[in-house]
Amino acid sequence: MLTIEQILIIAAILLSLGVVSSKASSKLGVPALLLFLLIGMLAGSEGPGRIPFDNASLAQSVGVVALAFILFAGGLDTNWHIVSPILWQGLSLASIGVFITAVLVGWFATVLLGIDWLHGLLVGAIVSSTDAAAVFSVLRSQGISLKGRIQPLLELESGTNDPMAVFLTIGIIHLIASPGQSPFLLVSLFFKQMLMGGAIGWVIGRVAVPAINRLNLDAEGLYSALTVAIVLLAYGITTALGGSGFLAVYLAGVVMGNRDFVHRRSLTRFHDGLAWLMQIVLFLVLGLLVYPSRLFSVVGVSVLLALFLVLVARPIGVFISLAFAKLGFRPKVFISWVGLRGAVPIVLATFPLLAGVKNAEIYFNVVFFTVSISVLLQGTTIGWLARKLRLQKPSPATDRRFPLDVLPAGEDQSQVSEITVSEGSLAAGKQLVSLQLPREAHIMLVTRKTEHLVPRGNTTLKAGDILSVLADRASLAKVRSVMKPPPSVAKE
Repeated sequence: MLTIEQILIIAAILLSLGVVSSKASSKLGVPALLLFLLIGMLAGSEGPGRIPFDNASLAQSVGVVALAFILFAGGLDTNWHIVSPILWQGLSLASIGVFITAVLVGWFATVLLGIDWLHGLLVGAIVSSTDAAAVFSVLRSQGISLKGRIQPLLELESGTNDPMAVFLTIGIIHLIASPGQSPFLLVSLFFKQMLMGGAIGWVIGRVAVPAINRLNLDAEGLYSALTVAIVLLAYGITTALGGSGFLAVYLAGVVMGNRDFVHRRSLTRFHDGLAWLMQIVLFLVLGLLVYPSRLFSVVGVSVLLALFLVLVARPIGVFISLAFAKLGFRPKVFISWVGLRGAVPIVLATFPLLAGVKNAEIYFNVVFFTVSISVLLQGTTIGWLARKLRLQKPSPATDRRFPLDVLPAGEDQSQVSEITVSEGSLAAGKQLVSLQLPREAHIMLVTRKTEHLVPRGNTTLKAGDILSVLADRASLAKVRSVMKPPPSVAKE
């Protein structure tokens, strides 16, 4: 029995190895998740680490919590103005594309594994969702930027296709456990989960922003704790009521990320770091759960299933779901190839284990091996394919930085100006975050008589305050208009 001190030391070593391996992944061009899984396997009961771990229930719980925070961070970082033009294409990929992929892989699994169609469909549902986070880590490491709307489309798909895969997996397990049930009952369950998840996520996102702005907490760190509570609340309430918790947390993140709230930038960075922590912990735990010796018996089957998924099922799903999208042949080919599998399929593979489904252990090993092959095959060739299809755009040149007083002629883009909050201005008595100032305008300092304040989102302005603002001319003009009294007041 390990002591708490030993557990902490082991956890610290594994986390450190995970962080270091992410650096190695960028040099090798392999998604970091594959190295995280490898570290977990090496630390497991059959590796040099010899850590005994076979608790599928704990691994599933860790996976669910980790995925909730990963999706919330993705939502916070989603720019609605960029995503909204391709909303229906992304939702079509995340629903119709996932369903078609699940059905095709399910059919192939029945032929390959000699199982009935319901069990085959379960395998297909488990591997049906993608992990675009792995894709972008490879693109960034290879310095590739994609043309057009390909990148936001992949981002939207990755944030919204997990609920569909979860729904299909749980629904099929329910049908296996209750053979007499009609499959058409899943249709009503699908709409209930998606509508409830979407509604609750939107409401929580809308309520959370004014709540954060009005609390005026003394310590900045408490805002991070508050947003953690928001994630847990969004997932917990939605799941308890029978909705899709993953959709709720993602949508809550999208709603919050596209509105102004106190410490928005620092909280976004906090959740980005938390998402990385969750990814490392999740993949390490899933790696610990795997017994490498049990994978050898499914190597052949897993290779064939992975090749069918990558070369047949995913492309067919993409081309059908994007049949009416204004995308050319080359972008659709690239989107088909970018369907990397990641953490979600491995987490979903623990559901049959806990439900006592026949051959569940075989399915888990097949899914694990299939995901690993997908990541290795697709993750190492994404950059090459983007160049081959001529879908990459030139990386922007490194921005030149100049002191404000030595800007070259013609580069008068930003300047520092002092703007006074006038008597009668509607800005007086309001918090900065509630003024909806241009995001290009940065309030650097607030001078109040002899006092100098470093502004925060919850800083309340007073008449006579002098704001030191860094912005371009257009943004400065907007800030000035906000700080002046309304025309009716000015005339009086």
